[in-house]
Amino acid sequence: MSDWSSLQLAAERGMIPSMPDLSSAVVPVGGLRALVQPVLDVDELVLRPWQPADAAAVAEAYGDPAIQRWHVRSMGQSEALDWIRARSELWAAETGADWAVTAREGLLGRVGLRALNLADGLGEAAYWVLPGARGGGVAPRALTAVGEWMFAHVGLHRIELLHSTANEASCRVARKAGYALEGTKRRHGLFADGWHDMHLHARLSDDPAASRQ
Repeated sequence: MSDWSSLQLAAERGMIPSMPDLSSAVVPVGGLRALVQPVLDVDELVLRPWQPADAAAVAEAYGDPAIQRWHVRSMGQSEALDWIRARSELWAAETGADWAVTAREGLLGRVGLRALNLADGLGEAAYWVLPGARGGGVAPRALTAVGEWMFAHVGLHRIELLHSTANEASCRVARKAGYALEGTKRRHGLFADGWHDMHLHARLSDDPAASRQ
């Protein structure tokens, strides 16, 4: 057995003590779940936690061809209900944060952080907007509001955003919300039609605030 294999086996058996970190966590454990997920008012938009009553609308959203294409999934109403229930579990586990984007007419879209690493102060943004609400600035306004709240109240350092280079609408949303284009990750995203190059955008906690769109 190689030295490396021996080390791996010993680590799996708990025989090697964990190495001390030389830097402090950006956000301590418990820094998210200690907070109640807020309702955020953004002009005429209301960003709120998901509710079981949203299941039918979520299932309908994932039947939209564009949402299916870029999020690489579909779901029925029972699956949508499971998805909604999992949103609060992500918050409690501090691995994600998700809001329903609503207005007087009902559900317009989704925005949140599909992944969180509190120790590094890092999140990855995700969003979609229903067809009837597209083109009115819903996504950039919602994305900006969530980012501002996560920076100010949770203490994140950086939020990243990845999208296929073929998804020009998502690129516009990222730029409007103040997420600078940092580069291209080659063949990073697997979609139904194969591997796509992905644009990497990011916003830092001390970047200038994005203007409301």
